[in-house]
Formats: sequence, C-alpha cells, structure tokens
Amino acid sequence: MMLKPSIDALLDRVNSKYSLVILASKRAHELEAGAQATIENFDSVKTVGQALEEIEAETIVNDPHPEVKRARLQREEEERQAAKEQEQKDMEAKVRQNQ
Repeated sequence: MMLKPSIDALLDRVNSKYSLVILASKRAHELEAGAQATIENFDSVKTVGQALEEIEAETIVNDPHPEVKRARLQREEEERQAAKEQEQKDMEAKVRQNQ
C-alpha cells in the first residue's frame, strides 16, 4: 500500500487519476532507462515511487501540449542525427587527408 506521497497531494498537481497514472508510468520508464533524477533523495527505491515523488515535488509536470513536445523531440533527434552525420563526414575527410 502506498502511503506517501498521498493520492490527494498528487491529484492537486495533476488534473485526473488517468493523467497521474500515465505521467508516473512514463517517468518511471525514463528513470529506468537512466534519465537524470529531478530531486536528490528519494524515499522509495522503486522507479514508480520515485516518479510519484517527483510529481509531488512539482519537478515533473503533465505537458498540456503533447503534440508540440513530440514535434520538438523529433526536431532535436533530427538535429542530433545531422550533427552525427556531419561529424562522420569530417572524420572521413581527415582520414583521406592523412593518407
């Protein structure tokens, strides 16, 4: 049974139980994948509990415009990919110059 953070405190920060579950689930997956924690010390050892603690601390919020966030993340990924390709081309050019 989850005692802390309380469901009432969490629902003050998220507009519905459904949104709370989705937000906590996504954040827990991010934490499991190695994302940087937004608070220093957790009471919980499990990632779902840690995600709920971050929501209670208001360091994680539900994005009111997920389509904008999706587009931004896609653009950032494309920029990273372009930078990686440019770095590869530069490295190949250096190798050709040294031959």
